[in-house]
Amino acid sequence: MERRPLVARTTSAGGRKGGPVTLALVAQRAGVSTQTVSNALNSPELLAPGTLKRVREALDELDYRPHQAARSLRTRSSRLIGYGVQPTPPGLSTPVTDHFLHALSDSADRAGYRILLFAAPLGTADEAERYDELLREHSVDGFVLSNTYRGDKRPGWLHKNGVPFIAFGRWSARDTGDWVDVDGAHGTAAAVDHLVAAGHRKIAFLGWPRGSGVGDDRAGGWREAMRQHDLPVRDLRVSSLDDVDAAREAVARVVGRATAVVAASDTLALGCYRALRDAGLSPGRDVAVVGFDDSPAAGLLSPSLSSVRQPLDEVGRACTRILMARIKDPAADPGRVLLAPELIVRESSSAEHRP
Repeated sequence: MERRPLVARTTSAGGRKGGPVTLALVAQRAGVSTQTVSNALNSPELLAPGTLKRVREALDELDYRPHQAARSLRTRSSRLIGYGVQPTPPGLSTPVTDHFLHALSDSADRAGYRILLFAAPLGTADEAERYDELLREHSVDGFVLSNTYRGDKRPGWLHKNGVPFIAFGRWSARDTGDWVDVDGAHGTAAAVDHLVAAGHRKIAFLGWPRGSGVGDDRAGGWREAMRQHDLPVRDLRVSSLDDVDAAREAVARVVGRATAVVAASDTLALGCYRALRDAGLSPGRDVAVVGFDDSPAAGLLSPSLSSVRQPLDEVGRACTRILMARIKDPAADPGRVLLAPELIVRESSSAEHRP
């Protein structure tokens, strides 16, 4: 079967307007062979710097863009990374997911890949079928998983089928595959240390119901830090769904017993603000509050909310780096990275507390 050359359309002065630009045309412009042009596109390390510079100048002049489908046939690589998007409940903001996806897309783009978004409801019977469909129809090179949870079947299915993947989160039931995560326990412990240094001794925790990997991790950091400071935790932990009104009702049970509250998310912290005001108390002045995630709203609240910021840009870069390594070498040792978040101190916890 005759192979057609990779082609691209151009409107530059160097090529025919609207006509195809082939490797041969680029080679002619640069004064090199078509194989040299191919090496410049796919294996630039094989070329001398001067030759590579000359070919790239010709590529730019002719506005050459390799056709992705043709490149996929030749290299057996689609340069596509699949990312499943889960539905968001009405009224719920997802700043962490949005920031992570932007960071991931940017780092993948720099590596020469594109993120292919697809609808992937979690926990459904046809969940594995959606991933299999992406492999069959789009030949994606690998997947990025987010919102991992205990009992998550995706890592096991992908590993069993030899599909490269990286997970943002380490909470699948099986310790399978590569992952990048943020140390939530470190973040809540840093919040407790900060509050203790400000004079607080009765520090409550407003978290999610037990059973969530992320939530239990953040609660564990609070509990261990309280133990390290020899402070009581009895009757100081309350749980709520990640909803402002539910958090408002839940935290009301510790208002009056605690001088500070560490929340597992900024959404829960906002519910705490409302509960305190219902009780005639002022967040930041009467009761210190620290959230988690440092969402855009944190700096806009009054008083501005202290919060634990996740290093999402670094997470995105690490996910791309590890996944590229896995695609290159499927037999490599597991790549696992746990990153520390940063406590951002603002008005809601900056006042010194005097018992």
